[in-house]
Amino acid sequence: MNFSNLFRKKSTKVILQEGGDGEHSGLNKVLTVKDLTFFGIAAIIGGGTFSAIGNACFSGGPAVVILYIMCAIACGFTAMCYAEFASRVPVSGSAYTYAYVSFGEIFAWIIGWALIMEYSIGNIYIAFSWSGYFTNLLETFHIHLPEWLTINYKSAQDAILANKGDEGIMAWKNAPIVGGLKIIFDLPAVLINILITYLVYRGTKESKNFSNVMVYIKLAIIALVIVVGAFYVDIDNWIPFMPNGFSGVMGGVSAVFFAYIGFDAVSTLAEESKNPQRDLPKGMIYSLVICTIVFIVLALVITGMVSYELLGVSDPLAEIFALKGVKWMLFIVSIAAVVAMTSVLLVFQMGQPRIWMTMSRDGLMPKKFSEIHPKYKTPGFATIVTGLVVGIPIFFTDENFVLDFTSIGTLFAFVLVCGGVLMLSPQSESELAERATKGKFRIPYVNSKFIFPIIVLLGFGLTYYYIPDFFTNVLDFTNGKMATNLPMLVFLIVCIVMAVLSFVKNLSLIPLLGLVSCCYLLTGMAVSNWMWFGVWLVFGLVFYFIYGYKNSKLNRI
Repeated sequence: MNFSNLFRKKSTKVILQEGGDGEHSGLNKVLTVKDLTFFGIAAIIGGGTFSAIGNACFSGGPAVVILYIMCAIACGFTAMCYAEFASRVPVSGSAYTYAYVSFGEIFAWIIGWALIMEYSIGNIYIAFSWSGYFTNLLETFHIHLPEWLTINYKSAQDAILANKGDEGIMAWKNAPIVGGLKIIFDLPAVLINILITYLVYRGTKESKNFSNVMVYIKLAIIALVIVVGAFYVDIDNWIPFMPNGFSGVMGGVSAVFFAYIGFDAVSTLAEESKNPQRDLPKGMIYSLVICTIVFIVLALVITGMVSYELLGVSDPLAEIFALKGVKWMLFIVSIAAVVAMTSVLLVFQMGQPRIWMTMSRDGLMPKKFSEIHPKYKTPGFATIVTGLVVGIPIFFTDENFVLDFTSIGTLFAFVLVCGGVLMLSPQSESELAERATKGKFRIPYVNSKFIFPIIVLLGFGLTYYYIPDFFTNVLDFTNGKMATNLPMLVFLIVCIVMAVLSFVKNLSLIPLLGLVSCCYLLTGMAVSNWMWFGVWLVFGLVFYFIYGYKNSKLNRI
């Protein structure tokens, strides 16, 4: 095996031919900038808003808004990097395609494999959350599903072992037994996955119309939640503002970041956009700005309504109105949650097949994954496989594991996208002029030669001034501290290395800030997240070397 072949790159010209005007032009180009913005909002406002926000507030208290702002800044820089790539390489594939252009095949494969964690595995978490709210909604109509049909097997087993959790205990005790095995599974989660898979299989236009309607509904209801909740805000609940310290704020990074990961799903819809080089960047940035404002206001409202200590539940919005006795809002919140999470499922279920389709074109996945349905003009086979990848684990995993697993994979992809923009070759004056005249997005170039080293020195100095023992603690690897301190040490080294490179290479400041901010968020991930992420990558690399390496189209050139 030739080691250099692992880093073979695809040219932008070849990618555009394969994904735009060439043999793979079978997708319907029906999406406008409004549709793309709404797809972004549909993907972002969902599980992170109606479920994960509770655990984030429980961990960080009212100061969780700082973490939302930090994640928004990191995602803002990253969104601009995605937009730059989308303008230069307007094809499906998202970060996978961008990594192929800038880093080479092995990194492209790693990103493609990591994106499965974001889209498919992320949808497992959303399906579980959707089921919880949908079950509550049924209860308001006095429709009761047996507990063994509303919870996953692992959660029920954990509940009986810990003797905690009424739903899980009831499910375990009352579940029917077939062949010595208790029949416990989350029926609503399974059914919504089947429904969404069918809708995505049928077509992009149908999915677009369905998504747009749901976005209007959930934005209207969230506005109602904020307005009604504002009347019950007690500013005493904001004191202390940071009850668990900054470590408590960072403890919610998985939950908060999970709320933002949907914006990059817009980039997978490039080949179904009418004008991708102009509209994709706008769709990503518009949706990110709108959703950040919603998140910050919502976090302030719910932490103002009740003490942060009461928010560590899976349905925090329903919980706060229940505690305040506003029962009519429970029904409204349940409807909003069901609508919001349905739209997230839809967008993520659209994104994954298109990434597999692109990987299949390159020979890294079996050819079947790139087949376009002759009638519906969608990647039909890849869509069905995505439905199975989401649906089967619903029977044996739980939502907490999935949440952390998804966030670390997405952050890893974001780091490489920002790094990829730094490695892109500069465009000629004629190319830049063409992009300007056609309204294509371009990241403004700000020379980081002096700015970034100053930022790093200032950051180190302020940290030492306010937390004198910070650097000493980071270098302390005794008593099992290595696992928690090593990520921060690596981050500090990355900052120093990038400061030197920015001075020597005159790197662009915006993608550099995106890379560093995403690297910082990775330091908040638990040790178990890193372990499972490593296992996931090993499985992916095994598949690549068994199948992808030898079947790659670049291997035949």
